[in-house]
Amino acid sequence: MGRGPAGIALLSIAVVAGCATYRPAPPLPPPSSATRPPTIVGVASWYGPGFIGRHTASGQIYDQNELTAACNAFPIGSHVMVTNLANGSSVEVLINDRGPFKKGRKIDLSHKAAAMIGMLGPGTTRVSLEALDGAMPEESIRYYVQIGSFTHPEAAEQMRENLIRRYPDVQIYELELLSRRFYRVRMGAFATREQALVRARQASDLGMPLIIVSE
Repeated sequence: MGRGPAGIALLSIAVVAGCATYRPAPPLPPPSSATRPPTIVGVASWYGPGFIGRHTASGQIYDQNELTAACNAFPIGSHVMVTNLANGSSVEVLINDRGPFKKGRKIDLSHKAAAMIGMLGPGTTRVSLEALDGAMPEESIRYYVQIGSFTHPEAAEQMRENLIRRYPDVQIYELELLSRRFYRVRMGAFATREQALVRARQASDLGMPLIIVSE
C-alpha cells in the first residue's frame, strides 16, 4: 500500500525529530582520586652498616644493598615509590621493616635506595611516598608491647638481641624527656590493641612486666 503525501510528511518529521534529539554519549569521568592511595610527603633518612645482618620487622635480614625501607605509614610488604623532592629522583622500595624511630621522619631507606635518589650526603631530605600496589596508608595510631625502658643503650640492645630470634619485630625506640634519653624495647607495631594483647599473652613467659602502649 503506497504512502500519500501526508504519510511522507509525517515520516520526514519523525526522522528530523530523531536527528534533533540525538546527543553523543558524554565522555566517561576520570577515575576518582578517592580510589588512588594518597601521596604522603615527609622527611626521609637512611640506615646502613650498623644494621647489616639484623632481622627486620618482616623477618628478613637487613641488607643495605637491597632496595628496601623501614616505614610505619604503609603495611609490611608494600612497594612504594620514593621521590626526592630536592632533585626529582625516584626509587621503588619494598617496605620490610618498621621505623623511623625519630620524630618527624616518615621513612628510613636502605643505603642503596638512598644512593639512588642522591641523599647519602645530606642524610635526610623531603620526599613523597606513593604505594605502587594499591596499599593504603595505615591508621596513625599504633600499639606496642613494651618490654623495658633503659637509660643505657647497651642494656636495651642486649635485651633486643636476646629476643630478636623469637620476635623479629623487636625494636628500640628513643625518647628524650626532661633532658634525659630513654631507650624503650618494644614489639610491634600492631594495628589494634587486640593484636598487641595477643602478643603480650604469647610473650608472658618472658618473666618481665609487659605493658601495652599506643602512639
